[in-house]
Amino acid sequence: MKTAHTFQKIPRSRIATFDVYSIGLSKHHVSAMLEFDVTDCRRKLQELRRNGIRVSFNAWLIKSISHVLEEHKAAAAYLYNKRKLIIFEDINISMLVEKQIEGKKVPIALLIEKTNEKSAFDIQAEINQAKNKDLSSKETVLHKNTPWYENLYFSLPGFLRRSMWRIMLRNPRFAFQRMGNVVITSVGMMGTIKGWFLHKSVHPLSFGIGSILKKPVVIDGQVKVREMLHMTILCDHDVLDGAPMVRFLNELTGYIENGEGIRPEELSPPDA
Repeated sequence: MKTAHTFQKIPRSRIATFDVYSIGLSKHHVSAMLEFDVTDCRRKLQELRRNGIRVSFNAWLIKSISHVLEEHKAAAAYLYNKRKLIIFEDINISMLVEKQIEGKKVPIALLIEKTNEKSAFDIQAEINQAKNKDLSSKETVLHKNTPWYENLYFSLPGFLRRSMWRIMLRNPRFAFQRMGNVVITSVGMMGTIKGWFLHKSVHPLSFGIGSILKKPVVIDGQVKVREMLHMTILCDHDVLDGAPMVRFLNELTGYIENGEGIRPEELSPPDA
């Protein structure tokens, strides 16, 4: 008896996702499932918008992560060998941008370089440019020329593709140039999720941004309704011990919850 069914072609960019998850299973990441009170920072951003200065919450969040990492660069270091770490001066952040390609929504990687030197306004402009750029089904990374060996990668069997990932990760300088040292996955941009999501990564530091939900929180002995951001952070335990990891997370929490860096002189366009 025949059953009705259809086949759907897997987008080219999704092939790399399979391999990242497989390789990520072997990484020694520590998962931190956190809640950030973003009530005050969202209020500050809304006040700026009323004054004609528009910057997205996600762009400011990327800048906030970059700013804190400038004081905790080891949190985004690569394992160079069993005796050394390689710590990069710049913070290059990879994120996914959903693009419409041949009638289908496809996640495409965007590498934002030197986020530590850019303003939140610059970061937002780069994300918007990526969203508006026309792509073909063969392109897999925004703002990057695809070399011949990456085109070859997609035609290889799985075990060879994963071998290429392992080779790249053994060469931290090359890995940093191609995918940065931090990755951000934001499913909260695509819909409301009442909880956390646990992801996998090959990066030394990875952020899984969830949804912002209103929750009752006890503040100064009183129950108040606050806007809480769910976030899962993966830290590579091979490069960062528990104590410096906690210090990094504590400083990041304070920076985000206090809405640091949300001032017109830091967020407005250079010619404003």
